[in-house]
Amino acid sequence: MPLTLSYPRIPVSAILKGSASIFANRPALIDAGTTWTFAQLYEAALRFADTIKRLGVQTGDVVAVVMPNCPQFAVAYYGILLAGAVFSPVNPLLSAADMAYQLNDAQARGVIMHDKVASVVEQAVRQSSVQWSIVTGNGDAALSNSPFAADHPWGSAGIPQPSSSLAWISFAEAIQRGEAREQEPALDPSRALAHLAYTGGTTGRSKGVALTHFNVVANVLQVAVWQTGLLPRVESGGLMLPVTAANDRYTVQPGRGSLINLTPWFHAMGIIGYLNVQILYGTTMILHSRFDPGAYLEDAERYRVTSLGGAPPIFVALVRHPDWTRRDLSTVRGIASGASPLAVEIIHHLEDRLPQALVVEAYGLTEVTMVALSNPSWYGGVRKVGTVGIPLFDTACQVVPLDDPTAPALPPGEAGELLISGPQLMQGYHRRPDETTGVLRNGWLRTGDVAVLDNDGYVAIVDRQKDILIYKGYNVYPRELEERLFQHPGVLSAAVVGKPVLEVGEIPKAFVVRRPGVSISVEDLLQFVNQDLAPYKRLREVQWVDSLPVSAAGKVLKRVLREEN
Repeated sequence: MPLTLSYPRIPVSAILKGSASIFANRPALIDAGTTWTFAQLYEAALRFADTIKRLGVQTGDVVAVVMPNCPQFAVAYYGILLAGAVFSPVNPLLSAADMAYQLNDAQARGVIMHDKVASVVEQAVRQSSVQWSIVTGNGDAALSNSPFAADHPWGSAGIPQPSSSLAWISFAEAIQRGEAREQEPALDPSRALAHLAYTGGTTGRSKGVALTHFNVVANVLQVAVWQTGLLPRVESGGLMLPVTAANDRYTVQPGRGSLINLTPWFHAMGIIGYLNVQILYGTTMILHSRFDPGAYLEDAERYRVTSLGGAPPIFVALVRHPDWTRRDLSTVRGIASGASPLAVEIIHHLEDRLPQALVVEAYGLTEVTMVALSNPSWYGGVRKVGTVGIPLFDTACQVVPLDDPTAPALPPGEAGELLISGPQLMQGYHRRPDETTGVLRNGWLRTGDVAVLDNDGYVAIVDRQKDILIYKGYNVYPRELEERLFQHPGVLSAAVVGKPVLEVGEIPKAFVVRRPGVSISVEDLLQFVNQDLAPYKRLREVQWVDSLPVSAAGKVLKRVLREEN
């Protein structure tokens, strides 16, 4: 394995182009019985790119995507990049207000949505500068009841002209009317943005993470070489893996793998690890719209999957399902977990049931495109349970004092803030120079996570400096809930922390001091706080207390509250 990699200056779309060449007729996506080959996916993406360019999309324009995982998402993603535009994923669970904020902050020109969330998106776009929208659905048809449909019919050329009013376009029609012309976006991969992915800050307000084509390609290559031991090549503008040189020491064999994907593509782990990386590998991805452990295990046996992947709650549910010991999972070679720490108990369950498979934990965040650290993904590599591994190629990390990130690195065994450097580091936060300066300094990213480095260079994440908690792989921001709590007339004081729950990671729990003389029940307070919140953000538990523990400076000691959980 090399110590360093060479990163070609190519657009992200080269990943699909290369795989469409060498894996042309191999199934890329299987969704509800419908199969898309790599060649079909690439052709549809080319047609989509042509359509949005005829809509007036220019290089560097931002196009938002609001939909769950489906073949149309993959088509739209690569089509946006082929057109030279910037992909900005939007969590479809967001409220209309949060969605409108993101669309405005990103200055999105267009939005591509699934009809399942159309009513929310319609509210959001009315408060934004979005000029057009493309709508898809399970039947790949536009909304029949859209109030805009009659106002913006298809013209003779098939594509409506953008105007100050919003144009609604059928996804199916957009694919049919576009031309599958080979095109390479006119951009500089080192400077041009590929992704504008939103992540939360300490206040819970989203920030746009700016990632170039180089950032994305670099991280995909880091993962690919780490997991296959193979060095990709660029040929005729496409990025390809040498499939004839598969190495049996590794769990991934290009052109032979299959997996069930539940990881949302609007998430960093999803769009990099469970779309781009898998496309490069020639993996067949079976898409599940929701998590049903029984259906998951049934398809794992049916399609003879070679890897299992996702956030810890998935593995918790799988090992506790009665079919876990009944289904034939002998083809599984790799198990990858991310988004939050995987309980040691669950790791042992996985290893006992699937001794032929490697269980690999990794670490990353949106600000490093996806991943920066990982345990070895090859047979014979040392994997340390309870750690997130070692830095990937050309990536460095150090642990510094919590109160002084500019101080010299701490020795092994001492806890401090984890800093990361590497080619996958973001360019900064979109239109937020001060916040960018606060986390990026001299090529190092402050992660806000507390870590310990051991004598072998393995990293263990022991705490989060920020108060963000993780529920089913989603970030939940306590301050947003606290501000809602404080709006209730019966609340005198409150603090929200994460309570560990094996099945979901953490649930938001509030410690509340009631205002004297005001009657309030737990049920009423939960209803008040959770109104109009996305399900994953909702407060789950309330505990009444006489007072909150505070420091001499008056700061609530959340550490003490966590210990009470």
